[in-house]
Amino acid sequence: MLGAPEVLRTLAERFDATAFDTPSGSARLRLRLTGDRDWDAIVEHGLMRLEPSNGARPDARLAADAATWGRIAADVRGGMEAFSRGKLEIRDDLHLGVGFLAATSGMDGPERLELGRVRTEVGEIALLQAGSGDPVLLLHGLGATKASFLPTVAALAGDFRVYAIDLPGFGDSVMPVGAPYDAAYFARAAAATLDALGVERAHVVGNSMGGRVALELGFEHPERTGRLALLSPSLAWLRERRWAGLLRAVRPELGLIQPAPKAIVERIARSVVPGGNDGWSAVGVDEFLRAYHTPRGRAAFYAAARNIYLEDPDTFWSRLRELQGDALFVWGREDRLVPIGFARHVREALPAAEHLELDCGHVPQLEAPRRTHDAVRRFLGKSAQGADSPGSLAQGANSP
Repeated sequence: MLGAPEVLRTLAERFDATAFDTPSGSARLRLRLTGDRDWDAIVEHGLMRLEPSNGARPDARLAADAATWGRIAADVRGGMEAFSRGKLEIRDDLHLGVGFLAATSGMDGPERLELGRVRTEVGEIALLQAGSGDPVLLLHGLGATKASFLPTVAALAGDFRVYAIDLPGFGDSVMPVGAPYDAAYFARAAAATLDALGVERAHVVGNSMGGRVALELGFEHPERTGRLALLSPSLAWLRERRWAGLLRAVRPELGLIQPAPKAIVERIARSVVPGGNDGWSAVGVDEFLRAYHTPRGRAAFYAAARNIYLEDPDTFWSRLRELQGDALFVWGREDRLVPIGFARHVREALPAAEHLELDCGHVPQLEAPRRTHDAVRRFLGKSAQGADSPGSLAQGANSP
């Protein structure tokens, strides 16, 4: 560590291996301090050391100016706050990048962010966890990972014990070839994760595909689920599906073969996602590409997308009418993937459900975080400082 900036030495000396998960057994994290040379934090055998960057390819990159690194070193909560506010950039492997912040925070209470994995009947499931109180399970969308719920973890951990997981086939969780990757399979994996964590019953928050999985948990395991907060949930299509016949004939295992050069896939992904080169959107694209560039990750993505498109609407909407428990649906008025028109059909199927409409797109927890998290906190049973008054859920807004 000789010669490294003091702020980086401070962080490295606080390293706690119990809060850091290295799937491959070791990791190289590139730390950039504006105006200084790059330093690599090498994690091996449960220890961290700093050395000048030698050009080797890092697993994750973290960059900030001197003032931000100073705040991170001085305040154990500074890392995640700086990341949430865009002052700290984390790229490539977010599991390792956020793990670095968690492991160098110096925190040892229940509020500490921890990254790790648990063994379940479907294989290893990667997760991050923080907070204390009633358990809440967070389920990401298609092509996303637990990273899409980092702001939600930060928003809820003061009142709840929060678990954000990578569903099988995504992020750092198991990616079995030939798994069905449908809502029933994901729900079984989520229930198995609760078993491994020793959690009997949890509230569930799901975005997009994760919202559909949350509903499946409610259908099949009502005794395991508390309240369901569904953020732009994937729902069975009601319109004619023109490509259904073709998709039934095409096997998702074709994803085991790279269908296009990596550079083309990345260019398409960053052009499709608004702001795909900056901020949270860039991080999300990084996470998608990290899995997609593996044969098993591609196969899982294709299988899950295929199942979403092909789900039988008659069966789904009949089951929805029988859903037990309380549900909150959060809709984005600018959502092109799950149009807000679905809200009318949900109201007909579930008259008692609550609804929140926001001026955002498909990922409310990232695009309208304050309103989304205030509503979710209140719905799950905790009052939030500055939250809207009861009864105002129908009023849309787009606030940071």
